[in-house]
Amino acid sequence: MPYRPTERTEARRAHTRARISAAALALVADGGYQAAAISSVARAAGVGAGTVYRHFPSKGDLLAEVFRVASQREVDAVAAAVAVPAPAAKRLAAAVETFARRALRGRRLAWALLAEPVDPAVEAERLIFRRAYRDVFAGLLQEGVVSGELPDQDAELTAAALVGAIGEALVGPLSPTAAGGDSERLVRDLVTFCLRSATDEEAIHVHAHAA
Repeated sequence: MPYRPTERTEARRAHTRARISAAALALVADGGYQAAAISSVARAAGVGAGTVYRHFPSKGDLLAEVFRVASQREVDAVAAAVAVPAPAAKRLAAAVETFARRALRGRRLAWALLAEPVDPAVEAERLIFRRAYRDVFAGLLQEGVVSGELPDQDAELTAAALVGAIGEALVGPLSPTAAGGDSERLVRDLVTFCLRSATDEEAIHVHAHAA
C-alpha cells in the first residue's frame, strides 16, 4: 500500500519549506541572489543543506520561489493602492507612488526583483511579475476610459509601457553601485510622467506612504 503523508506530516513539511523560503528571502533582501547560497540558506533556516534540496531540487528552484513570494507582495501593494475609491487619475498616481516608494525603501530587494542578473528560472518569473503589474494598471486604465475619466486608449498597451518605464527609471537609482539621489523628486517625476502619458493631468501627488 503506497505511503500517504498525514496532515501533521504535510503541515510540518509546509512549515519547513516556508522557513527555508523566508530565510532565502531575507538573504536576498540583504545581499542579492549571490548571498543566497544553499549553505547560507540552510544555516539561516536552521536546517541541513540536504533538507533544502528535498524541498527545492536546485538553487534556481529556491530563488524562483523567493521571487514569487516577494514579487506577489509588491503586486498586492500596488493593487491595494488602485482599489481605493477615488478618481482614476488619483488612483493611478497612488499606484505609481506605491510602486516607487516601496522599491526605494527596499532597494536591494527591488534591484533583485527588477534587474539583477539571475538564473533563467527566476527570469521566467520576472516576466510573469511584469505582466501582473501590467494587468493591475490596465484594469485601472480601462475603468477610467469606460467611465470617461481618462482619454480613449489601448489600456493594456499603455499599462505595459508605464510598467516598463517605471522599472527602467528605477533601475539606475536602485543599483548597488548608485550614488544617493533625490528620492522624493524621482517619485514626483515618475507620477507626473505617468499622468502625462495616460491622462489629461500632470500634477497629482497623493503621498501614498505604502506599508
